[in-house]
Amino acid sequence: MGYKETLLSPIKIGNKECKNRFFAQPMECVDSDAEGNPTDLTYQRYENLYKGGFGLVDLEAITVTNESRARKTQLEIMPRNEKALANFIKKLKEVNPDTLIVFQLTHSGEISEPDFSRRVCVKPTYGLGGDILTEEEVDHIMDQFVLASKIAESVGADGIDMKLCHGYLGSQIIRPYNDRDWKYGGSWENRSRWAYDLMERIKKNVSKDFLIGSKMSMWEGYPGGFGSAGPDSPLMDMTEPIDLIKGLEERGASYFVESLGNVHAAMNYMECLKDGSELSYLHIYFADLMKKALKPETVVIGSHFSPFRGKKNKLLSIDPEKSGIFPMGARCIEDGMMDMIGLGRQSFADPFTPAKLAEGREDEIHYCTMCMNCEELMIRQQPVGCVTYNKPYTQRFVECRKQFGKVNELHT
Repeated sequence: MGYKETLLSPIKIGNKECKNRFFAQPMECVDSDAEGNPTDLTYQRYENLYKGGFGLVDLEAITVTNESRARKTQLEIMPRNEKALANFIKKLKEVNPDTLIVFQLTHSGEISEPDFSRRVCVKPTYGLGGDILTEEEVDHIMDQFVLASKIAESVGADGIDMKLCHGYLGSQIIRPYNDRDWKYGGSWENRSRWAYDLMERIKKNVSKDFLIGSKMSMWEGYPGGFGSAGPDSPLMDMTEPIDLIKGLEERGASYFVESLGNVHAAMNYMECLKDGSELSYLHIYFADLMKKALKPETVVIGSHFSPFRGKKNKLLSIDPEKSGIFPMGARCIEDGMMDMIGLGRQSFADPFTPAKLAEGREDEIHYCTMCMNCEELMIRQQPVGCVTYNKPYTQRFVECRKQFGKVNELHT
């Protein structure tokens, strides 16, 4: 089977059929209105993904609370947002009724920006800190996740992604560093309780066909992070991550999105820089690890495929005909390492990537240059898009540089 046939073949996720193997990663784009509702700019981004033929789209890090959040204009999911979100989904389904969409529910925790919200934590991390959450506050946050799940279903989403990646609150609770003596800390039984109880509560409050899954950092990439051997250990240990995905599967999870890294301590594992394309191979390993631990019907989505690009990338010792997004993605699916491939930065560079493949227009695809200028816009709390190929974002980036200088100067 050629890579086109493999990548465009359908797959079942839970009781729903996904039309192909392309997954649009949840990419925060800082373009909501003042109350966290989608704007015309938000709609344009997702409309392109729907027109572009992605089988499954993950709505970016939509926060269950306004109190603690990472972006000033971040999408929010509370009762006040229900009408706007319903209209948003209705319009997208009219564009392409076949594309599935899940909402990535999040709480930023210690990654919350104190300039406009409350930074909180379960145990202070060096360089971050924040108000220490009580058990009652965490229980209330769980209530907010459950309510958000109910809203997601009511507005027409196909499911939710319970965010357990990249150093946000879900990661903070389950990581070994959380050795505080409390209901959700210390032992693995206590730390995993939060994720398991939350999964069970969400499952009870939505219909049986509503998809529940999780994007997970299998290894956060720093001592004490999730996937570490102890609270301050630099040693990788997959005992807890594998136990967690199996436990969530038992409680009703139908899919997982593999990821690595931490937005504060190990960003390069999340989205490598231009000279680090080979880090993509690590993601293949961890996706395969997940696939081997789970039931065959549980869908595993691989991440970090954007750096493979087309036939021109910086990967050495491999035939360029085999190293692009399409041949590498198809190989990983055909060999049983994963079921779908996730595109993040590539979905910025060309949201029509799947459609162009389907229509025989591969030579027209714009490939991500890995310039990371989209990331700089996010750090500046500006609306995010591809600076290389999308002129309005190019102009916004130029204006930011004129006003603020290079982003690395913020940290000197």
